[in-house]
Amino acid sequence: MKMSSTNHRYDLVVLDMAGTTVADGGLVEQAFRAAVESLGADPDAMVGHVRATMGESKISVFRHLFGDEERARRANTAFERAYGELVAQGRIAALPGARDTIERLGAEGRTVVLTTGFARVTQDAILDALGWRDLVGLTLCPADAGGRGRPYPDLVLAAFLRTGAVDSVRRIAVAGDTSYDMLSGVRSGAGIVAGVLTGAHGEDALRDAGATQVLASVAELPDVIARAEAS
Repeated sequence: MKMSSTNHRYDLVVLDMAGTTVADGGLVEQAFRAAVESLGADPDAMVGHVRATMGESKISVFRHLFGDEERARRANTAFERAYGELVAQGRIAALPGARDTIERLGAEGRTVVLTTGFARVTQDAILDALGWRDLVGLTLCPADAGGRGRPYPDLVLAAFLRTGAVDSVRRIAVAGDTSYDMLSGVRSGAGIVAGVLTGAHGEDALRDAGATQVLASVAELPDVIARAEAS
């Protein structure tokens, strides 16, 4: 029996920020290089891992690279400071159609949550720079979900629990630009896990990590959701 339109709705949409709704123009890598150099390490020897793990919480990346909690925390603090300085210089912008997409999803009665692997201070700096503080009701960083970022499902599940917008994880739509975003969505049980080609990883990596759809940009997401609901 076909599900009713009410039960078939994807009323919780969890969106990544950098690379998905926000264009950072390579700022992550620039801030990473500055942070690593401040600790006297060689960023060229580490940047490959950073690119491969885009979407993961930054403190986790630094823990892997340095293998030492104290150095990892120092590097993470330096990264957040460097990234914040770049944001303050106006080096960040919304991706084309991102704000319209978020507003359309909200107008359709869906709850939109913005998530990031950055620390809260950096996420807030981005939101302020874009004028997005009041764009959605909830934004989440790893610290808001117990400290674990992607590829764990915690951010998506935190959105599910905090909003109460849907009664099943299968009614969640997730969108992101990295394989870690896809893994997080798949592991959460989300019904739609859409990869977008405006960020770090290409179509093959997104599909290999479990993307149910790969889109040119997040602007296509509302129509993808509408088609899924109509099927």
